[in-house]
Amino acid sequence: MSKQSFLRGTFILIFAGFITKLLGFINKIVVARIMGDEGVGLYMMAVPTFILAVTLTRLGLPVAISKLVAEADAQHDRRKIKLVLVVSLSLTIVLSVIWTSGLFLIAPLLAKTFFTDERTIYPLLAIAPVVPIVAISSVLRGYFQGKQNMRPSAYSQVIEQVVRIALVAFLTMWLLPYGVEFAAAGAMISVIFGELASLIFLFSSFKMTKKFKLRARFFHHLADGKETLRSLMSVSLPTTGSQLIGSIAYFFEPIIVAQSLAIAGVIPTLATKQYGALTGFAIPLLLLPSFVTYAISTSLVPAISEAAAQNHYRTINHRLNQAIRFSFIAGGLSFIITYVFAFPLMDLIYQAPQFAIYVQIMAPFFFFHYFQGPLAASLQALGFAKAAMINSLIGAIIKIVAIFVLASNPSLGIKGVALAISIGIVLVTLLHLATLIKIASFKIQRIDLLKCFAATILCWFIAEALNIGLIDKSKLFQTVSLTILTLTIIFIAVCILIGAIKKDDFKSIPFLNKLIK
Repeated sequence: MSKQSFLRGTFILIFAGFITKLLGFINKIVVARIMGDEGVGLYMMAVPTFILAVTLTRLGLPVAISKLVAEADAQHDRRKIKLVLVVSLSLTIVLSVIWTSGLFLIAPLLAKTFFTDERTIYPLLAIAPVVPIVAISSVLRGYFQGKQNMRPSAYSQVIEQVVRIALVAFLTMWLLPYGVEFAAAGAMISVIFGELASLIFLFSSFKMTKKFKLRARFFHHLADGKETLRSLMSVSLPTTGSQLIGSIAYFFEPIIVAQSLAIAGVIPTLATKQYGALTGFAIPLLLLPSFVTYAISTSLVPAISEAAAQNHYRTINHRLNQAIRFSFIAGGLSFIITYVFAFPLMDLIYQAPQFAIYVQIMAPFFFFHYFQGPLAASLQALGFAKAAMINSLIGAIIKIVAIFVLASNPSLGIKGVALAISIGIVLVTLLHLATLIKIASFKIQRIDLLKCFAATILCWFIAEALNIGLIDKSKLFQTVSLTILTLTIIFIAVCILIGAIKKDDFKSIPFLNKLIK
């Protein structure tokens, strides 16, 4: 099994993430075109419950596994790696049974009482079986990431999306005649098959690359795993706290939105449609390039954990600044594209340009989202997961309160929800940054950020000019694609010319490292 450097592992995940996000976006387009905003609303109301169940089952173990495996691998301690896996898998299986059963039991109550739309019970019940599959997959991903081998995780993501897309159109169209709620359940069922295919691939990769027999003396190792369990919990519980806060806030989000919009005088069916448009159309567009952030965050945990175990503090600071720089570049380009081209993009993708205003409201704030993941991953890798959890708690409380205050205002309505979500993102990101500077003595390389900022401002004006000159509504796909591709090439070229992207960065990209000396 080959170990990749921080940047090489990041670029592998970025490439796979790009394919995965593109496929996932196609999946969302198919679902939106078939089910409409009402069906998407039912689907998106069930998703937060699923995320909460997965968070409770995973218990923050992927980050903890990645950290402990990276530390053990640096010390060539194979026995410790096996102990980490034995304890993690055992704990995950037990939690999967508990929370999956719980989801089946509480689904009727959630649908009837909290979501104000009884039809949500069908997607809620359909998604329950995927919880243990996702949880076990996350343990294997944590192992591979700890070994700093990002390929299995990358390939499994692509496989999951390919299988999901292959099934989602068939299932949703097949079930749509029975009602939009059954079509939403069909979309959830496609998730189950996609995640199952991903798990099969990860398990096969694990069997081919592991250098120990996991089943050999499994229960003996489990009995000896008390210290390992404590080590896992010391990382996973604060990490879970941070994730759980976000998941609980996300779980309550559609409930608070539904109740707040009701106060504002919006009827339940319209509230479902508006929430579906915001969370099923606008936010996925804003999050489309977030595969870059995910790649950076995933690679940071083992890279920083390994450097910390070897007391290489200059390496830690260097990795953090690399992460910040790439996050700025990704966030800057995403902000320009989503804000300037919001209307043609929403028209092209969803045939719903009327919802582009949601994108423009949130785009400036979502720029901060690109820093949040890497900053949180850095805090977790350095042992400050508790601080990240507290920051997330503050942001979640402020977001929920802001949703109620703003969305219940008839003059704002669903736009108030967009603003509240944006406020939460900005607040948590700034708190993470302040914490990292304070307790980890992190020093930002300001010159690099100024270069990224200059590239973003310059390309903003270029984007405005391209938007006026090239967008042709009679050939929307061709002109939008050409415009965004042209802007991306210009943005990357500007970043290279002014030094925001460095020559050494390209040396870490597979297939290019041999060409650049």
